Amino acid sequence: MKIYTKTGDKGTTALFGGKRVSKADLRIDTYGTVDELNSYIGLVRDQPVNQIRKNVLIEIQDRLFTVGSILATEPGNTKVKIPALNPDDVTFLEKEIDAMDASLPPMKFFVLPGGHQSVSFCHVARTVCRRAERLTIALNEHEPVDGLVIQYLNRLSDYLFMLSRKMSAELNAEELPWKPRM
Repeated sequence: MKIYTKTGDKGTTALFGGKRVSKADLRIDTYGTVDELNSYIGLVRDQPVNQIRKNVLIEIQDRLFTVGSILATEPGNTKVKIPALNPDDVTFLEKEIDAMDASLPPMKFFVLPGGHQSVSFCHVARTVCRRAERLTIALNEHEPVDGLVIQYLNRLSDYLFMLSRKMSAELNAEELPWKPRM
């Protein structure tokens, strides 16, 4: 498989199924942001504090490739075989969130992102996930997107927030409360 094909040299790319679109198309921006998110999840996975969660984070990365495949396919194209996202994938995240939540003190304030470099990487992943979710919703307003994709991204951002809190606790990093000036 060649890395360069030269077919995108004039600013277009192919969706799964062959339809060519501008590289500036909202669909491309959307699944490109999911790809960016996947890279940040890899960075989070590579943090020593997450060694015990390595398999969970690999599972999430695999699902993000599935999400990207779904988003890279023109709606209604049934000729292309793509992997499936299913409700169990959302349930998996919810169980992980609940397990972390049960082990942490209740939140009493908004938390400023940071406290440790590893935690900061997780917050960056969370914000990229929120952007991917917003772009997916915008795409859905123009062309249908599987609602499970939106739900998965929404739950994943919740997971990443809880993971940042769990990492903070494990690293003894200070969670700085946001104190609004009134």
